[in-house]
Amino acid sequence: MRSTRTRRFGLATIIALALALFGLAPTASAADPAPAELTFTTDTATTRPGGTVNLSMTIKNNKTYDIWFVYQTIDPTWLTTQRPDLKYAFTGCTLASDAGAVPCSGTGPADLGTNYGATVPPGQSRTVTLTLQVAADSGCNGNIGFYSYFYVEFSDSTSVNGGPVYTPETRVLCA
Repeated sequence: MRSTRTRRFGLATIIALALALFGLAPTASAADPAPAELTFTTDTATTRPGGTVNLSMTIKNNKTYDIWFVYQTIDPTWLTTQRPDLKYAFTGCTLASDAGAVPCSGTGPADLGTNYGATVPPGQSRTVTLTLQVAADSGCNGNIGFYSYFYVEFSDSTSVNGGPVYTPETRVLCA
């Protein structure tokens, strides 16, 4: 006597084979890229009290529709907040353009999305560079790092949330 389990397995095998023969079986495919991608880079991994670090943020449009709107926040990581002796501030903002770097506004912890300028066409990206000034009387031998959340709206009325995206950490060295 055949077991019920064997019959069920046989039936499932026959159905799967039939689907495969007619091209209806699910196929393995590569994962689609995220509709919008945010990346960070810094121009240096270390600085000293009184030094500056350029933190570049790049938003890339991987979708076939324009990015119309970006809202982004940037906040210090938990470890950075645990070092009250580390003193720093964002003091400048520039948007990379065909004509060179142009000033932008909103260097605080919120509303960074307006800095990316006009629409971002499909397949293109925009880079904003924030200048991080470390105070001359800052503590040292600590790391400064940030994380960001972003919200993007596209011209096809869809949107996407992303984050947290972490910046590279900058080490503040003693002299």
